[in-house]
Amino acid sequence: MFGVLIRIDSVTKRYPDGTVAVDRLSLEIPDRSITVLVGPSGCGKTTTLRMINRMVEPSAGTILLDGADIRQRPVNDLRRSMGYVIQHAGLFQHRTIVDNIATVPRLLGRSKSEARARARELMERVGLDASLARRYPYQLSGGQQQRVGVARALAADPPVLLMDEPFSAVDPVVRKGLQDELLRLQDELGKTIVFVTHDIDEAVKLGTMVAVLRTGGRLAQFAPPAELLSNPADPFVEDFLGADRGIRRLSFFSSAGLELLTTPVVAIDATAEQIAARSTSGTPYLLVTGVDGKPLGWAEPHDLTAGQVRPERLLPCGRPFAAGTDSLRAALDCAVLSPTGWAVAVDGEGRAAGVVSQQSIAEAIRGAHARDTKPVRAEAAQRAAR
Repeated sequence: MFGVLIRIDSVTKRYPDGTVAVDRLSLEIPDRSITVLVGPSGCGKTTTLRMINRMVEPSAGTILLDGADIRQRPVNDLRRSMGYVIQHAGLFQHRTIVDNIATVPRLLGRSKSEARARARELMERVGLDASLARRYPYQLSGGQQQRVGVARALAADPPVLLMDEPFSAVDPVVRKGLQDELLRLQDELGKTIVFVTHDIDEAVKLGTMVAVLRTGGRLAQFAPPAELLSNPADPFVEDFLGADRGIRRLSFFSSAGLELLTTPVVAIDATAEQIAARSTSGTPYLLVTGVDGKPLGWAEPHDLTAGQVRPERLLPCGRPFAAGTDSLRAALDCAVLSPTGWAVAVDGEGRAAGVVSQQSIAEAIRGAHARDTKPVRAEAAQRAAR
């Protein structure tokens, strides 16, 4: 169970022209977790984030940090206790990477050598090669610059990290890597992170809790991602989550219960007898593995000749899923993309652990849904009985 580190209590931000960016917003942001603010343009996500470190002052309401009103702290002291990461990293173009990261430690009074040592330590932690230390931001890729931004935000070891759409300006492949890196860092460091995004997939992947905001800065729903996907509060939330929210929900169901078949798996050096023994009427294809047990591709049994399998003639096996580690969504995706309709499961070493059909995955999904909806049905029954 997480404690509450940041409490936003009936906060409103109204500008002189009458525009209301945030309207009576109340949130309890858990400690050592990632809280994601998501919603359409104009819903007050960034304004809310900036009110937490007083870059924007609320018109009404209070924000408490560890039980104390943030207005009672000197603003510079407050901001130095919070890391801040924005789009395009916001780096100083005239400073080297190591000096960009060392900025806050220097402001806090550390010597140049101490600050640079801390910066190099953080470069390693966020996955930046030490050889980049003396380069300038323009010499780095977009993904590398964002890693520098994260490292700089962590340099003073702040308890709170504010992140304003930090990964939106990079391509999807780099973005996924940065998201994975953030989750890895969070497992190690346990910061309280408030993360702004307009991307519901990113919110569901990263968030411990997700706050969906309406236009005008009103809270529509605040819940863990799995609950958000299974029980949207109203039509607005349901529409914002999109038509494929059922597929996203599968990300929270483990593949651990899938029944994997090993019969249709045959090694590339198998004998004619072994191939025949693994060929049954219910398995029109066999998965061929290398001598190391790693999957190579699919073949129809009658196309296999003992000792003469040519890997280049095999049907591709697609991207496998990690048995028991990946979700049912990953398993289903593998099956859908497979030319045979069967998903390949691998162990931690990448060796084939077995195969599973789309039908078996569908049965597992139905079972997971049934287990997941029992508490909801029980709660509804209790409400009806009152």
